[in-house]
Amino acid sequence: MNRYQKPSSQTQEDALKIAKSIQRPAQTKEQTKLIAQGIQQGIDLYKKQQKEKARELNKKLKKIAHQKPQSTAADDQEIETHIVYRQHWLPWTLLLLTWLGMGIYVLTLKG
Repeated sequence: MNRYQKPSSQTQEDALKIAKSIQRPAQTKEQTKLIAQGIQQGIDLYKKQQKEKARELNKKLKKIAHQKPQSTAADDQEIETHIVYRQHWLPWTLLLLTWLGMGIYVLTLKG
């Protein structure tokens, strides 16, 4: 069943304003009226899509809100974690070799 709502007077006025603003010099009133109807349908479609997106977002938010109490019960249990930081050996090796090289260089300058 296709339910068609009559567009609001504000939408009709906006569509007519837009149609008149882009009207060509040789354009008839009927053509302008048809253009206004097309613009009006576009506005109505846009509003419909925005309402649909808002409904979907509300559904998702409600779903998340209902899931939160369940997840907090799981958070109440203590979870023990051990974080172990391991560093790669290459940077330390390069640092050590650099210091050894500098030491040898300084010793050879004195000698």
